[in-house]
Amino acid sequence: QMQLVESGGGLVQAGGSLRLSCVASGRAFSSSTMGWFRQAPGKEREFVARVHWTGVSKYYGDSVKGRFTISRDNIKNTVYLQMNSLKPENTAVYFCAADVFGNGGTAREYEYWGQGTQVTVSS
Repeated sequence: QMQLVESGGGLVQAGGSLRLSCVASGRAFSSSTMGWFRQAPGKEREFVARVHWTGVSKYYGDSVKGRFTISRDNIKNTVYLQMNSLKPENTAVYFCAADVFGNGGTAREYEYWGQGTQVTVSS
């Protein structure tokens, strides 16, 4: 079992930055691909970024490339999402998720999900 707890969301003006954190319980974190997803009201859940358990391979959704950075600390069992140059359309609930021993290619591959943290970007 793994529990994921996100934090760091909040209200920020367009052009600002936020850093999300996701702390995982359990031993499987270091063997898990960790992903960030988001869901805006009335929209489907959208892939944001993922990082392989080695920390070497990272992938981003097209809309966040160059502005968001995912990283992980396997000692602290934490994955981060640094979000810069935020836009109003980035407003959503952001979720972290874990794909144990997998590559996390699609949302359905992730076995564990956090409760989410709200990010609101004002114009």
